[in-house]
Amino acid sequence: MSKADPLQDLDGLTIGAIRDGLCDGTFTAEALAEAHLAQIRRLNGTVNAIIFENQKALETARDIDRRLAAGEPMGPLAGVPVVVKDPMDMVGFPTTAGWRLLYSGTGGVDLMPATDSPVVARIRAADAVILGKTNVPVLSHTGSHANDSWAGPTINPVIPDRVPGGSSAGTAAAVAACMCVVGLAEETGGSIQNPASAQGLVGIKPTIGLVPNAGVVPLSANRDVVGPIARTVTDAALCLDVLAGYSAEDPKTLASTGKIPAGGYAAGLSAEGLRGKRIGLYGPGWRDQPLSAETTDLYRRACSELEAAGAILIADPLAGTGFADLRQPTGPLANFDARGMESVAYDMGCYLRRLGPDAALKTFAEFAQATAAEDAFGPGGVLSYLHSLPDFRAAMEDPTRPPALPEFIALKASYLRIIDAVFHDHQLDALAFPQMRQELPPLHGTETIQETTVGELNIAGLPGVTVPAGHYASGAPFELIFVGPLWSEAALLSQAHAYEVATRHRRPAL
Repeated sequence: MSKADPLQDLDGLTIGAIRDGLCDGTFTAEALAEAHLAQIRRLNGTVNAIIFENQKALETARDIDRRLAAGEPMGPLAGVPVVVKDPMDMVGFPTTAGWRLLYSGTGGVDLMPATDSPVVARIRAADAVILGKTNVPVLSHTGSHANDSWAGPTINPVIPDRVPGGSSAGTAAAVAACMCVVGLAEETGGSIQNPASAQGLVGIKPTIGLVPNAGVVPLSANRDVVGPIARTVTDAALCLDVLAGYSAEDPKTLASTGKIPAGGYAAGLSAEGLRGKRIGLYGPGWRDQPLSAETTDLYRRACSELEAAGAILIADPLAGTGFADLRQPTGPLANFDARGMESVAYDMGCYLRRLGPDAALKTFAEFAQATAAEDAFGPGGVLSYLHSLPDFRAAMEDPTRPPALPEFIALKASYLRIIDAVFHDHQLDALAFPQMRQELPPLHGTETIQETTVGELNIAGLPGVTVPAGHYASGAPFELIFVGPLWSEAALLSQAHAYEVATRHRRPAL
């Protein structure tokens, strides 16, 4: 290859560049897939992002080349190398959720789906080339790392001695290390925004109900959302264009009808997206947790950059609203509010039924029996903290019935009522916060990521978009997260894109 070949700069390769390269014959889909598979072979032994490689990836790429040569219509992600988070069902691969008890290769039982999850089906239909499935911690239980996965820890390619973020640790690492161009992630409590921010990437945590999450191992049907992680805002928006919208398999997505921009999310991006926009800033009105000294300095610089891009900044617009008082970490956890997750047993039963008639486990009772050796809900289990939630005990007594969750519903209503009032009263277009209060903790240790928006966004169902905003002295990434009311993804993406093109803070990993 000549030095001008774009396949020699995988970090700079975007969905738009792939479209152009395939159309003008600069490279083929097969060559593109080969380049990324070579990157996987070179780095995955160290980074441990991908746990199952798709042996049919090159076959898919060759078929795309054949169809292109024949002048056939192609999908919007034609030839784009993509990875899929392990808990998302994908035909031909076990869905292990990072747990040795759910993988035959480590002595457990395989959950083999009869059909793809809707999000996997959508990226297939968009003609993406799926390269593999990515690593997660056991049952996606932590937003900081994947250290307890049966596949071993995932390493942060940007700063290897720090946590990679979780639970979509492998997806983010695959994107950051240029093993793919975009990846599918999923969040219940920070699992998109944390790894994206930890690895200097763009993550979209959508409004709940925008993207279907049927066929994804659940923690909470009331909070779980699927979204993309990418190296640029444009690529993340293009992926969201494919993922968003109604699916009959997930009735809550009916709420997205009429909420998606007619031309798609990427079409609305503009370098002027911050001009004249009123942006609310982090303060004790949102959460009564201060920023570290270095985070404060980085945030101050980011605020200056927002103003230089034309934004009007509003200091702590939630002051005096009682918003911060609603937050209540779930004991014994110090920082995570798990309310809404009481339905996990019922949700798991729904997930297992979808696997199909030949599934190894079909009910929650069978799931509990198969995993009794490491009871996730028992003393010392990864989800043992759920016993502190008000409706959990009743929900576990009959996992076949959905729990009412009155406290969660009231809490969600309070969050949304305050957000709507604050945005109206201050005529806000978005909030822009540091996604973390301090820099990343060590890879191996007891410290967890100290985020600013996990819990509030997950319980309220609000969208957020992370974007690189600099680095700590250690080299750890610093990121902003743009937050808005329900269904405000288009506005948030435009603002994040404007900030991205004005600052260009992201650095290539490795």
